[in-house]
Amino acid sequence: MRELRGKVAVVTGAASGIGNAFARRFAADGMKVVLADIEEPALELATAELAATGADVLPVVTDTSIRASVDELADRTLDHFGAVHVICNNAGVGSRGLKLVDVPERDLEWVLGVNFWGVMHGIWAFVPHLRGQNEGHVVNTASVSGFSHRPRMGPYNASKAAVIALSETLQFELDDEGSDVGVTVVCPGWVPTNISQAVRNLPEHYHYELTPEQAAEMAEYKAHRKTVVSRSAVEPDDLATQVRDAIIERRFYVFTDDGSIDDVAARFDRIVTGQNPINPGLG
Repeated sequence: MRELRGKVAVVTGAASGIGNAFARRFAADGMKVVLADIEEPALELATAELAATGADVLPVVTDTSIRASVDELADRTLDHFGAVHVICNNAGVGSRGLKLVDVPERDLEWVLGVNFWGVMHGIWAFVPHLRGQNEGHVVNTASVSGFSHRPRMGPYNASKAAVIALSETLQFELDDEGSDVGVTVVCPGWVPTNISQAVRNLPEHYHYELTPEQAAEMAEYKAHRKTVVSRSAVEPDDLATQVRDAIIERRFYVFTDDGSIDDVAARFDRIVTGQNPINPGLG
């Protein structure tokens, strides 16, 4: 897609963070934007702010973990704008910072429900339309954690590795059928967003109680993560510009910084030489 002006973009998780930066970037490029998010008050605010710039926007409250909700998002998009060209499966939630043996089953279900199934639901709901018109682009937000699996992030790591696998498979299949639809998988490093507070939107059917020990462990993890994020030089707006350029250039992978690329390259070097991929000192 060389020309974005006048086209329609759908962004999930659009009320804040990376998704909101995507929405603002697309609107600045003259696109019509559908903002989807589970958090209704934040969605209303983000929509009003974007509409005030003159952008043509549509808000849709969406729970990406539920297929019917994403199907409704597609229907609302097509009913309102009559077309769709870019779908950003971006909505995501973070890990609670617990070790795998301590992760509640419902926590795993929630993280996979949003981060993995949310992407799959977006593929099912929107890609048939893109294929039918033989034009468009799919943007799936993964993470560098899909390659480098740090401790106490098990559900998140697994979900983002799965998003990378889905994205590569989708691109191969589109290429095999000669489609002009492109795919980009976004693999951010540390980006300052409020994903660590995603539990504020935890649906009732995923709700669970932490033990005092788990709560203390989670608090320790979040405090550490906050110090790391505060040192990040990668802002959501910068990432949004990289993604916009990737759509135009039909580039598959987007990494946020050279450090992430170096880390991934070093990891694969360790893998092919039979070393421990996380702790090279362990052999």
